[in-house]
Amino acid sequence: MADGRRSREEATPDAGEDPRPDKSRVLLWRWRHNALRRHSDVVEAWIVLGIWLLVVVGGAVAGLVAARTVESDFAARRARAHAVAAVVTDVTPATPPTASGRDDGRVWVTVRWTDADGSVHQDKAKVLPGAPAGTRLTVWADNADRVVPEPLGRTAAAFQADLTGILFGPLAAGRYGPAATCSVPSSYAAA
Repeated sequence: MADGRRSREEATPDAGEDPRPDKSRVLLWRWRHNALRRHSDVVEAWIVLGIWLLVVVGGAVAGLVAARTVESDFAARRARAHAVAAVVTDVTPATPPTASGRDDGRVWVTVRWTDADGSVHQDKAKVLPGAPAGTRLTVWADNADRVVPEPLGRTAAAFQADLTGILFGPLAAGRYGPAATCSVPSSYAAA
């Protein structure tokens, strides 16, 4: 048109053009070429990127350290405990007492075992109800000859250690990462 206004056909984009801005350019606005882009914007963008990389790497390292620590603790428990053949010395009740919480239905009885050096030891262990005196069972004892829970096997310990690392890594990254250091200005907190 001659008066400076564009017609409707001229104002609409071509059928092949996307009228929306390029997503990658919008997401990376701090790096794109712009006459209004300041040097401080670029510096800030690089600092934020560096901090996020440190958080991701730090979270992964924290997860690996946690997993190895848990795994070494389980290995130390396995090294301190050994299986011994014991004999039930008490008469066990036919039914367990009323269950509460995480009870597995077993009852406490006194058991006796003999070490390799010939010394006799006695302690409490859990057995199924109704086990007669003289029943043989395997219990786990520590170096001080006290009955201890059976240690986790290598596979179960590795699984639990890896799961601990997987859960602790993001927790550490979230706790000590950039988002954890952000605070609300006092002028907003009062409102």
